Amino acid sequence: MNSALQHKLVTTFQRRLGNPILRRMPGQVLLETTGRVSGQPRITPIGGRREGDSFWFVSEFGELSQYVRNIQADNRVRLRLHGRWHSGTAHLLPGDDVAARLNRLPRYNSTVVKAFGTSLLTVRVDLA
Repeated sequence: MNSALQHKLVTTFQRRLGNPILRRMPGQVLLETTGRVSGQPRITPIGGRREGDSFWFVSEFGELSQYVRNIQADNRVRLRLHGRWHSGTAHLLPGDDVAARLNRLPRYNSTVVKAFGTSLLTVRVDLA
């Protein structure tokens, strides 16, 4: 399957089914960005790991991901970790070793990102 078709299929599934369900799960990590066009809050379920004062995750579609495009426009974000919201600043890290990063993140999420991702990009959120 070509990457454009894979991106369309996966993002359609996520928008219509996956994300609405995951957003309601109490333990799910949520990323809140500001919509680059609307200015409205946009909430996306993500998987990753907190290390000290930073939260690390990998975007499966890199700069094609809507939340990455929102971060490029305004890198101030919020994360819901363990039921509490934290403010932070997101940093896109195209030079990071994504394979090594995924090996350090939760296994289930990393497996899904590897399986469906086409343009992996590491993101670090420095928590306030």
